[in-house]
Formats: sequence, structure tokens, C-alpha cells
Amino acid sequence: MSKAGFLLLYFGFIFILCDAKSIRQKPRAFESFNVSYIQNLGSCSYSVIISTSCSSTSYTRDQISIAFGDAYGNQIYAPRLDDPSTRTFERCSSDTFEIYGTCAYQICYVYLYRTGPDGWKPESVKIYGYNSKAVTFYYDTFIPGDVWYGFNYCNSASSSHQWIGQRSFLSVILLFVLCALF
Repeated sequence: MSKAGFLLLYFGFIFILCDAKSIRQKPRAFESFNVSYIQNLGSCSYSVIISTSCSSTSYTRDQISIAFGDAYGNQIYAPRLDDPSTRTFERCSSDTFEIYGTCAYQICYVYLYRTGPDGWKPESVKIYGYNSKAVTFYYDTFIPGDVWYGFNYCNSASSSHQWIGQRSFLSVILLFVLCALF
């Protein structure tokens, strides 16, 4: 086998193994999101830590709601997290909430809803659940008013599994070619 052929196959193999796809996205508005379908299948506790950005307003009187869930339709909804008397969602702070709702599997989406005149910029939302690994969603942007705003990674999980399968298949083919050439 020629040295050029070997280098070509070697770098092809490295390319297949090292190619990474990032699923980190910016949050977006979900006008069609509906919180009316809430299942009551058991009761599980979730710890939700919301960090407010240091570039947010100093405090907010806005009403803040959250909805999150898994890819199987299990949804958890807290209609109002804010409490101006306790200075919730102050600039450069983190607030922890215990939210009870239906038992879900791996949390893959979160939406925040804000209504009010002040504005608010969360840095991140971290969710701990009984049946799922902790997951963090990075906002770092002001939440628009009167619209559900956030992330939905539920579909991207299945597409990333498909990519892993394709990458594994290509790796096996490349390995057979290398063995055949030696």
C-alpha cells in the first residue's frame, strides 16, 4: 500500500471519529406551545435552579412561569415562580424552586413565560429530576413578553443517535478497507 493511500485512510478515519455536532442552540419563541395538556401520572419532585444574568435588570416585578418535560409528553408546569417580596430573580442571583408534577423521564425541553413591564434576563435554568440526569439550558438573553420562550432538544436527541449510528457504520467500513489493504 502506498504511503499516500495510508495517510488518506488514516485521516478519513480520524475525521469520522472526531466529527462532533453541537446541539447548543439559542432559545426561541414557541407561539404554539400549549400548557393545557398536563398529565397527572404520579407525583415527582424537581429542583429547578434559575440563575439571573448580571446584565439583567436589578430586579423584576414581572410574572415568570416555567414549563418543562420529556419526549414522551410528560409535562411539568409552574404557573408563577416570581415573588417580589422575597426579591426573586435579582441581578447576579440564583433562585432554587421545588416543583412537583407528573413523573417524567429525561428532561429535554424547557420554556419560560414572562409578563410584565420590567424585563428579565436569565443566565441558565438547571433541572434535577428523579428519573433524569441534571440538565442545564443556557439562555443569556432577555425573555420576550407574553410568549413561551426556550428550548426543545427532544427531537435532536433522536437525530444525534442516528448520526452516531452512521458514524459507526462508516468507521467499520473504513476499518475493513484498511484490513483488506494490508
